[in-house]
Amino acid sequence: MKRSAVAVGGKRLRALALGAAVVCVAATPAPAAAHPRESVLLQCQGTESVSYEPGVTLQPRPIHVTVDGRFTSCVGGDGTVKSGGYHEEFTLDTGCNNLLEGFQGHRTYTWNTGDSSTADITGSSTAVAGQVVTPVTGTVTRGRFHGRKLLQLIPLPQPSALQCLGRGFTGATGVTTLTIS
Repeated sequence: MKRSAVAVGGKRLRALALGAAVVCVAATPAPAAAHPRESVLLQCQGTESVSYEPGVTLQPRPIHVTVDGRFTSCVGGDGTVKSGGYHEEFTLDTGCNNLLEGFQGHRTYTWNTGDSSTADITGSSTAVAGQVVTPVTGTVTRGRFHGRKLLQLIPLPQPSALQCLGRGFTGATGVTTLTIS
């Protein structure tokens, strides 16, 4: 996955529209006939932490990125999935000015039940009011919830110019929500 920085200017309306769309999608239940095994949406809440080694500075350079997501509260489905998480590591050549651009890849969510869901995902980020908001969309291609659509919303604090100087921006943690329908 590759990410790059996005400027704040002109993006507020897009972020507000995105927020409204997320609320509408999360509030719309899936028809029972569409998914006979588990007719209720799975909704999870938790946190995502991203770390950068070495820290991201203004000068682009190779950065090792570690992403850890933990869902501490999941409801819906058949009632057995209560929590879950994901872990990813990758390297990208980046700096503070191009940290969060569009990406696509695979993400595997591991559930408290011992099984997992692997999804083909895409996303892009928008910086708004001091946060970088990343909606991730995709389809589960393997495992639990196979064939289902997912939406994960991840808002993280945006690095400041001061954080990008010297040692650099080394990471952020924020809340995340996941809906599988």
